Amino acid sequence: MASHLTRRPEKALTAQTVKAATAPGKYFDGHGLYLRVDANGSRFWIQRITIRGKRCELGLGAPSLVSLAEARAKALENRKLARAGGDPLQAKREAQAVLTFEEAARKVHSLHKPTWKNEKHAAQFLATLETYTFPKMGRLKVQDVTTADVLGVLMPIWTTIPETARRVRQRIGTVMKWAIAQGWRQDNPAENISKALPKISKAPEHRKALPYAEVAGCIEAVKASGAGLSTKLALEFLVLTAARSGEVREARWSEINLAGQVWEIPSERMKMKRSHRVPLSPRAVAILAQAKALDDGSGLVFPGTKTGRPLSDMTLSKLIKELSFAADVHGFRTSFRTWAQERTSYPREVAEAALAHLTGDSVERAYARSDVFEKRRRMMDAWASYLRKTEAKERTNG
Repeated sequence: MASHLTRRPEKALTAQTVKAATAPGKYFDGHGLYLRVDANGSRFWIQRITIRGKRCELGLGAPSLVSLAEARAKALENRKLARAGGDPLQAKREAQAVLTFEEAARKVHSLHKPTWKNEKHAAQFLATLETYTFPKMGRLKVQDVTTADVLGVLMPIWTTIPETARRVRQRIGTVMKWAIAQGWRQDNPAENISKALPKISKAPEHRKALPYAEVAGCIEAVKASGAGLSTKLALEFLVLTAARSGEVREARWSEINLAGQVWEIPSERMKMKRSHRVPLSPRAVAILAQAKALDDGSGLVFPGTKTGRPLSDMTLSKLIKELSFAADVHGFRTSFRTWAQERTSYPREVAEAALAHLTGDSVERAYARSDVFEKRRRMMDAWASYLRKTEAKERTNG
């Protein structure tokens, strides 16, 4: 292969000589840069450079894509980096290793998956990005994503499905924070865009709750309904314990101490990630005795129709609606809390502890470590007694 311009002054080439260089050979410029023309007509920019004492050659692209000026700028940048002890070859490999947004999102998903509460949350993370984000910016290198790209994803859904849009924005931000940690970018384009998005007025949502005086009537209607025994028992148990739907539906016999009349819910099943002891009233214990007949070997107290699977949240909600009660299942906690406030003299912290709510600031909680269990037992017995008397009164009046 012929070598052109054996002397190698800086900027020996011109745009015209590069364009006219068709004969196979090497056409030298400065800083180790030369244009290589192969016998088959292929043309490449090559830079000879010494990196940490080792001579090597770097490819800088084809003249059709990289101009002479761009090749010179890159060659000078590489030489400065090498003289400072850096490795342009490694920097190039790292640049090529940067993932697309979709690749980065899937990587983040796999990293975070073990920490999510359940598979549903893990699936939702990817599902929203696959639906709304990947089609518009999934192929962009993660370092090339701009605020405009994020806005392009969010604007069409920001006012129509605001809750989903908010989650999409949050999940894009999670991917970007990971990219920042990798050193692939300096900023998070999902942040600081609130002013560019339309304002949405969001009215607070309150769970529908029955007045506490009507709860006993609801339980009576549930007992008389054609629902399955597991559903009937679970719903009454939920009311008596003021527990959340998921805590009751996924309750396991291993959590129940019938002799001590205590149900201890482990921290991983609690919203606040703190274990919670629930005192069981005599009626709650009687419900558990009935539930023993439902044991399918799965360990679930209230099994669903499919072996080994708990009741679904929809099963309880559907029953309440079919019986024409204007209430959400979660609303029975509100009914209990209102009863405790209006019909008893138990302190606020006792009622809040029954709901597994945190009260007071961090300093107060550090000193008040008791879960006021015995006071809660008396309160839950009083709640069960109130429901029983109200139910009996309704039967008498009926």
